[in-house]
Amino acid sequence: MTGGTTTEAVADLELRRDRRRHRRTAEPSPRRTAFRRPERTIKTTKANQSALGGRHLGIGIMLSGAVSIVFLLWRFAIQWTEYSSPALSLIAWLILLGFIAVALITVRRTALAVPPWLFPATLSIGAIVAALDLVACSLNTTDQGVYPTAAAAVGALLAAFIIVRETRDILIATGVLAAAMVGVALTKEREWMLTMAPDILITGLAVIPPLLGVFIVHNFRRMVQLELDLVLVQSTVSQPRFAVGMLASEELARLDLDAEQLLDDVAEGRIQLPLAPELSNRASSLATQLRLHLIEGRTETWLHHAVTESEFLAPAVRLNDPSGLAGLLSPEQRDALLLTIWLLVGDAARSAATVSLTLGPISPSRGVTADRRVRFPIELTTTGVPQRRVDPETWQAIRVVGPYTDSVRDGSLRVDIECSVDNPADA
Repeated sequence: MTGGTTTEAVADLELRRDRRRHRRTAEPSPRRTAFRRPERTIKTTKANQSALGGRHLGIGIMLSGAVSIVFLLWRFAIQWTEYSSPALSLIAWLILLGFIAVALITVRRTALAVPPWLFPATLSIGAIVAALDLVACSLNTTDQGVYPTAAAAVGALLAAFIIVRETRDILIATGVLAAAMVGVALTKEREWMLTMAPDILITGLAVIPPLLGVFIVHNFRRMVQLELDLVLVQSTVSQPRFAVGMLASEELARLDLDAEQLLDDVAEGRIQLPLAPELSNRASSLATQLRLHLIEGRTETWLHHAVTESEFLAPAVRLNDPSGLAGLLSPEQRDALLLTIWLLVGDAARSAATVSLTLGPISPSRGVTADRRVRFPIELTTTGVPQRRVDPETWQAIRVVGPYTDSVRDGSLRVDIECSVDNPADA
């Protein structure tokens, strides 16, 4: 008996030590929240690049760029007689139109998939086209104003790659094009500075399509990722009072697979008993990690997982729920509380505001039905969220959680909710 008790005590001590070590490496800092997104969340949020309307948005940007190219080609035809030597600009347009035709045929043959080499080729062809057109404009000796058209069309061509390339690549290429066009405009001999207005207009036609496209695509991707993140986070609402989150579920699945493979190797005779020291250490590590995850599943509520595993909630929300009272909320109350936090963070995303939640302690019960209900306060405090900016749907969601009182302090909103839930002892 004494030997068994001593062994259990040593094992328990090692388990606690491993648990503390695991928490030191896994828990986020109280001031700066760190989190790792589950693999399925990462895969889902990347879907907007080829689905969920992203491809249609890219086609729309390409069509708008095509309209800009047609207008610039028409402008080139109008000023044809004003060139002292239009050969270089004509060659630039022929190269540009030929490359666009080749690119369209290539993309069509690859089932609308853009080959990796196409964007570097576009940059090279665009540099040649812009150089030829700008040189033609700078060498013009007539008194009539001649403005770059093929060079401006390169900006519309860059806009077609916004969906498939990083924003940084598009902005750098657009900046170089704008700098070249502005440089040529400034080196022209002018009798009056107001004659630069057409050059500014042409430069705007070159720069605005890719910049506007970058702005639209950036906001579209953020909107899609926000909605996908909300859908994935809402899956935690149906969890038990204490459970593991999406990240821990994936880790448990991985550990379970490793343990199953190890046991299968032993059963099939591929690994001989007794185990070698390396395999023994591996089996011990798997067992310890499994125990740690099972213990953590009994200390963290659904709200903890919803906050820490969300890309948008984790940086802005601070949760204080030492007793795990969030797990006592009904499904309707859980959904309403999560929606409240989400709406407040959605407004706070633009002003870097934060939302703090404190649940408990449990209030003393009174009355005939005191033993059937558990009451505790929920204190919701915000920084940088003025009351006038709170969406009416937020107040409706708060009413579902429980009766509340709101106040404003230093321009920020504070809401005190009196929450009432079923007594878990009656379950």
